[in-house]
Amino acid sequence: MHVHFLDPYHHRGSPVHQLDPRVKLLLALAFILTCALTPPGAWPVYILLLAIVLSVEILSNLGINYVQKRSLLALPFILAAFPVIFTISGEPLASFSIGPWTLTVTQPGLERFISIALKSWISVQAAVVLAASTPFPALLAAMRAIHIPRLLVAIFGLMWRYLFVLADEALRLVRARAARSGGSATPGAKTGGSLAWRARVTGGMAGNLFLRAFERSDRIYMAMVSRGYDGEVRTIPLPALTNLQITVLVIGLFVLALLLLLAFAL
Repeated sequence: MHVHFLDPYHHRGSPVHQLDPRVKLLLALAFILTCALTPPGAWPVYILLLAIVLSVEILSNLGINYVQKRSLLALPFILAAFPVIFTISGEPLASFSIGPWTLTVTQPGLERFISIALKSWISVQAAVVLAASTPFPALLAAMRAIHIPRLLVAIFGLMWRYLFVLADEALRLVRARAARSGGSATPGAKTGGSLAWRARVTGGMAGNLFLRAFERSDRIYMAMVSRGYDGEVRTIPLPALTNLQITVLVIGLFVLALLLLLAFAL
């Protein structure tokens, strides 16, 4: 049995799904770049960017809940930015002590933290919509079509494909452990030894998983080389963009440029 992560949302018939992957990729990158370049404290622009990405989520038939659950990926970035509340100098808002340290919350620091949190959250939503509405092979073809370096695209493609190798090997290890583990007739009783024993077994499984996945990936790569692989997967060339797709791309880039100019004007 092999593990397949087939996302059912890739094949929906929404206007976002039907848009050319090159257009979606360019608009998504431009949107994320606009979020990143928007200066801290430009709240009206943040609201407009959020309104745009929410509108696209509704238009794509993905559902806002689907995207919001996956946008929790932005949480580590938000937590990493938490110290700026105390490290940026400015007008103090509150102070409190933790042992020998006194932490002061400043107005510029709080503004910077909220801005980073909003930008990360909005950007991740755009990336989730792009990934959920576009098959990964189409994304790779779009990357090569807009002349992203071949080596970088190859790394993306192999990283994605080897995730399946890791998942398949992990499933084999879990199945082997279950086949060799005894069960208890007592309801709710756990089998196995102490916590330290479980940690040792888990560590051994992790090491075994790495070795097995490494060996299997080496066999896969040698099989690819023997079949003529030279660093790039050949695909059917993408068709030329239609006038409608070009219009959508130009309007999207124009709107994002206006939002960026508005952000700096504010």
